[in-house]
Amino acid sequence: MNATDFNFANTHGRELSGVLERGAGPVRAWAVFAHCFTCDKTSLAATRVSRALAAQGIGVLRFDFTGLGESEGEFGKGLSGDIQDVVCAAEAMVEQGMTPQLLVGHSFGGAAVLAAAGALDTVRAVAVIGAPFDAEHVLTHIDPALMDAPAGQRVPVEIGGRAFELGADFVRDLRGQNQKTRIENLGRALLVLHSPVDEIVSIDNASGIFMAARHPKSFVSLDHANHLLTDRADSDYAAAVVAAWAGRYLDLAEDAVEPPVQGVRVEETGAGKFQVRVVTPSTTFLADEPASVGGLDSGPTPYDLLSAGLGACTAMTCRMYAERKQWPLVRVVVEVGHTAKTTSERDRFVRRIAFEGDLDAAQHARLLEIADRCPVHRTLTESAIVETGHLAEDQPHAAVEDCPEDHLLRMEEACADANGA
Repeated sequence: MNATDFNFANTHGRELSGVLERGAGPVRAWAVFAHCFTCDKTSLAATRVSRALAAQGIGVLRFDFTGLGESEGEFGKGLSGDIQDVVCAAEAMVEQGMTPQLLVGHSFGGAAVLAAAGALDTVRAVAVIGAPFDAEHVLTHIDPALMDAPAGQRVPVEIGGRAFELGADFVRDLRGQNQKTRIENLGRALLVLHSPVDEIVSIDNASGIFMAARHPKSFVSLDHANHLLTDRADSDYAAAVVAAWAGRYLDLAEDAVEPPVQGVRVEETGAGKFQVRVVTPSTTFLADEPASVGGLDSGPTPYDLLSAGLGACTAMTCRMYAERKQWPLVRVVVEVGHTAKTTSERDRFVRRIAFEGDLDAAQHARLLEIADRCPVHRTLTESAIVETGHLAEDQPHAAVEDCPEDHLLRMEEACADANGA
């Protein structure tokens, strides 16, 4: 699982804090998750549902509404503020090439995504979990003293054990929302998930949403689940249902990537500035740059991959040599770092190796010599030739000359040279 920070501005320019969740494989579609009233992006439902969706190929942005969690601004602007935050989140994702097609909302966040969907043309489906039918439902859980608050004055209230200050403008905003009309005109596929034993938002709310919506619409009962989905089995089940259901309505990218006949293929994913998909005959993964330089930090950098190649080759070659010598080498651990301060200086790879096992000093020293003989070490320290040509558009997967056995042969040469020394 891969989680990276993703902050963006709300309509008033205040920074909202978000986290992008991705699975190990390619992202097939993107979604926005809106958390419950007074919760934040770290709530159990937000994290577990987002990660479960990500594991099934749907990348998710979960974020803190204005004034909650790590987001700036003042909490308590009512549903209108939350709607604007959802729209800003989606628009920020579009700017980074991660266009969301799915909105998922939990509790009051469900009310927000139902309302925000109409402003987002790219959204194809909406899923709500334990959502209220109308925004005023929140007022049933707030101190009645707030209902009599004078205009312009904020009064302290306690919600779910947390202290907040709300005013008459908050009450007025909730009472002015027409969720029924929004649901009737949703125009997207809708999934309603609700527990029949929900004590915070009763199951009657799910009935109201479902009856107001037009097809395509679906309802799934979260039997025995509580409102906050604190049982992992409930949150995982909800996520699995959402992912399976959404597959019918989202424009999913192909999850099966055709591997190259030989060599390695690298292609842009369209997400962020630098993210690429690396495809080999045996596996697929992402490469990227860190967030500090404008990347999404979704995978190793190109120099990480070079360092990994050196480290892997070192461990393999030392293992081959130790086995030929029948030395009691238990495990090899290699750490590699890379620095290049200027374009005029030579790159520097710093390699540190640990050899575990009952080895004497001479054997340790010999294995360090073998490390310097490994094929990738030689490639980096000796000369290599890079030939560049054009890949024809009508042959996007054309094979390049590549011999997977070369590495093994060169390791054997390194070990054979050492044996004869």
